Amino acid sequence: MICRKNIAKFFVLTALYSAILFTAGCSSTAKTVPTVAEKVYEGPKEQDFLAQPYRIPQVYNPPVKVKGIYLTGWKAGISGEFEKLLNLVDATELNTMVIDVKDNTGKLTYKSSIPMVEQVGANSNRIRDIDVLLKTLREHNIYAIGRIVVFEDPVLSKARPDLAVKNKSGGIWATRKGLGWVDPYNTKVWDYIVSIAEEAAKKGFNEIQFDYVRFPSDGNLNNIVYPANNGKTRVETISAFLSYAKKRLEPYGVYVSADIFGLVTTAEDDMKIGQYLEDVVKTVDYISPMVYPSHYAPGSYGLPNPNAAPYETVYRSLSDAMRRLEKVDGFKAEIRPWLQDFTLGPPPYGAREVRAQIKATYDAGLSQWILWDPANTYTVAALNPRSAEQNAVSRF
Repeated sequence: MICRKNIAKFFVLTALYSAILFTAGCSSTAKTVPTVAEKVYEGPKEQDFLAQPYRIPQVYNPPVKVKGIYLTGWKAGISGEFEKLLNLVDATELNTMVIDVKDNTGKLTYKSSIPMVEQVGANSNRIRDIDVLLKTLREHNIYAIGRIVVFEDPVLSKARPDLAVKNKSGGIWATRKGLGWVDPYNTKVWDYIVSIAEEAAKKGFNEIQFDYVRFPSDGNLNNIVYPANNGKTRVETISAFLSYAKKRLEPYGVYVSADIFGLVTTAEDDMKIGQYLEDVVKTVDYISPMVYPSHYAPGSYGLPNPNAAPYETVYRSLSDAMRRLEKVDGFKAEIRPWLQDFTLGPPPYGAREVRAQIKATYDAGLSQWILWDPANTYTVAALNPRSAEQNAVSRF
């Protein structure tokens, strides 16, 4: 008869022997595993779980200090136009492209395999091959952000009136421009949006950026009815959507960001759109206030014409945000502003005005920024040339 003491010894010895074998096996391969700094990524392997100190070890996606530009689906999908912008990034300090996945027309910029996208007629062929596009960005060491417009969606609201924001007479509510919105309270809308984000993440975007992640701000707001209103506040609803999306996207290792109105950095309420700074920063990795000087009313920050004072406008807006976030305990998103590279009213915007905003961003204590121009014609003279250090660093 075998005593319990001998059985215990047997299991201890067996466990020790197994550990020795496992260690020997690991040590034989460890020499071939490069460090994170020198690693050339070839897809997830078992040893990557040990070699990559990121939140999601299965995915090689180190963070980047973003200096980016925005591309519409049209510009990203036309080879000659895309190549011009690709050359711009290659030649300058830029390292990021924000590319429309779903814009405010409600259309996706490529042909999705999601059944509901096809059912509501949201597919398009603006980008003929999104996989080739993303492969090109990886080859050029460019960080890829997929922009997804959330609640302004004339396609989904028309195809699925049960998901739409309604007017008091029961019809589909629309903005002054006639664009329909879907109901921010409706979790079926959340699932539709996040399924698109998941597909974009699987295809290889490094980050998902949610825009129009708010309640409507123009049109007859007194005539709005939200059919799925569950009694939660606007702030609670927007924060709940972002938290839900971030949780769903965690398995893919992508970062999550949200665009917010520029005045959110200063406003003491949610401006009736559901964006309150201290709440939004707890739900995503990055927030991008749209601090375009042309969008501030005369007198804002004590400036007679904020558009004519790009440095002061951006600096004061971002400084307000930084002061407020110092008081937020625990996790909080990093601020990465959208800056203006377009002209809207006098004065015309050129290299001086764009560079002034970049300097204001740095002076406010931030290190990242993205340029917005709806026409995607960026001011080359505002950008520093690519450095030798940039050329030496590879993300992939």
